[in-house]
Amino acid sequence: MRVLLIEDDQRIAGFIGKGLHEQGYCVTHADNGDDGLDLALNDVYDIGVFDLMLPGLDGLSIIERMRRGQSTTPVIILSARRSVDDRIRGLRLGGDDYMTKPFSFAELLARMQALYRRATNMQNEHDGLLRVDALELDLLRREVRREGKVIRLQPREFALLEFLARHHEHVVSRTMIIERVWNYSFDPQTNIVETRISKLREKVDREFAYPLIHTVRGLGYVLRREARGT
Repeated sequence: MRVLLIEDDQRIAGFIGKGLHEQGYCVTHADNGDDGLDLALNDVYDIGVFDLMLPGLDGLSIIERMRRGQSTTPVIILSARRSVDDRIRGLRLGGDDYMTKPFSFAELLARMQALYRRATNMQNEHDGLLRVDALELDLLRREVRREGKVIRLQPREFALLEFLARHHEHVVSRTMIIERVWNYSFDPQTNIVETRISKLREKVDREFAYPLIHTVRGLGYVLRREARGT
């Protein structure tokens, strides 16, 4: 995913940029509105994260000019302005979401991914089914099939696979898995994630022609089709 980050606070920009890079995203950063607008209008991005109060053009002016130029890039406004009127104005002028500072990086990432799925029609859940390649999760019956073969999972294994499937093609970190699947707000300093991933691989990948669950060294895990030996 290509992300355009327009933020003049170097500390915040560094925090967001580092987190997104760790997730495998490509981030272009501008620290003022004029450069940000130039980037927004002359390159292609999957999503934008814009501050409002910037040197030069402010964030709302950038969004207005993008929309006038027929740009449909989803934009999350990230601002210290907290009033309802500010949020309404930001959304009416073309912002797709609005978050106030201080913020949770995990929430920012989740909102970015949700906007990206909607914008690119990547939300593949339909009638209670979630599909990735030939893998199918029935969210109502809590059943899993791959190439038509039933795969029996324990509840926590199903939750882990569902989380990977909802973020397929995107690397999810160990910390994100612990927060979302185990609901821990801290790292328990155990190999619980590695153990569950290993067991899940045995059931989901072992008997099939190619794996779907991959380790991305130093980053986390991703669910995607990838031929063996690549």
